[in-house]
Amino acid sequence: MLKNQKTPAIRQEEYMEKDIILKRFFSDNERYADLINGIGFNGEQIVCEGDLQELDSNSGIWNTYEKIVKYIKHNYGAKTRDILRKAAFGINFAVIGIENQEEIDYSIPLRIMSYDIGEYEKQAAKIRKKVRKKKRGLKSGEYLYGFEKDSRLNPVITFLLYYGTEEWDGPTDLHGMIDFEDILKNLRSMTHNYHINLIEIRKLADTSIFQTDIRQVFDVIRYSKDAKRLQELVQTDPYYQEMEEDAFDVIATYTNAEELIRVKELHRNEGGINMCEAITALIEEGKMEGIEQGEARLALLNRKLFADNRITDLQRVLEDTEYRKELYKEYDI
Repeated sequence: MLKNQKTPAIRQEEYMEKDIILKRFFSDNERYADLINGIGFNGEQIVCEGDLQELDSNSGIWNTYEKIVKYIKHNYGAKTRDILRKAAFGINFAVIGIENQEEIDYSIPLRIMSYDIGEYEKQAAKIRKKVRKKKRGLKSGEYLYGFEKDSRLNPVITFLLYYGTEEWDGPTDLHGMIDFEDILKNLRSMTHNYHINLIEIRKLADTSIFQTDIRQVFDVIRYSKDAKRLQELVQTDPYYQEMEEDAFDVIATYTNAEELIRVKELHRNEGGINMCEAITALIEEGKMEGIEQGEARLALLNRKLFADNRITDLQRVLEDTEYRKELYKEYDI
């Protein structure tokens, strides 16, 4: 099978692998709090790691036998989010989720809305259970629907982190998915909207809003197409000399830099992984013309070889870097 021609099953496996790598990175509550402060409060230190509590990432109601059976058989009634935390604010709290996205999903407002609604439904189910235990002192409607006049839900917020190389051209709210053609203005205004909190990592103007290594990870992803800027970045920030392994893995995965994974063990030290050393070495060896340019260059060569039916050469260029350079010159790539 050609390297740039992958079956849906393989692509799905890769997506799951990338999801796990990001979930591991953001499972650290110090980073999670940093992301909330950076995105939600423009870097102001409001939330600390001690304010966070892990929550079940399955949203939705399946609190009856019938619904549990349906869920097991058909995955009905519940949605699985990437990561979810409860953040304390004084005596109150908010539920804050992270969704990681590499490909553009043109249905994302509906998906995010369903996640958030599922979380509200989960909260409502707990309130109903508590209310109905009271039995006395309730109005008939309060007991019937399991919701008292002063019952309240806690806010649910989702950050959508987009890592893709393509510029986001998908909808950013529910109205962007709805066909309003010939629908009169009065009805349009009555159609409720739902906005998403989209953060395009590669377009972040200022990463100084982050205090943890989220900044360094996002910076490498932002500059992965610029070899010169990338080398300057890793050489001027001491963090890249002793990088946490889970942070290194996120960078290697979300910049499609397979070479970084291959050389990781060569650049391990007592403090972590020396990414500065790894990237500099690869650039000097010509194996990384800017992380993603190298991948794009190889993909173009693969397409040209395939078009010319040079199957043997296709297999050889994957392992023989010197021969690959010869073919780059031959095809003027």
